[in-house]
Amino acid sequence: MAYKEYSVLVVSEGGCGTLLFGASKVPVKKLEETLNAMAAKGWQVVFQLVEQKRFFLFWTRESVVLTFGR
Repeated sequence: MAYKEYSVLVVSEGGCGTLLFGASKVPVKKLEETLNAMAAKGWQVVFQLVEQKRFFLFWTRESVVLTFGR
């Protein structure tokens, strides 16, 4: 299916949890709210990617990169 426009959003885990506990999880509620809001506007998920980025010096932070199309 060919899309006419795309939108890319990044949902990341919280920085406080990463600093205090060394790791935390991606906020599922925020991810769900983002998906529902975009679907209500007519967007469809085309691709998603889970990435780990360095956070400060010693920690890593997980993010979900969502690509929408319509």
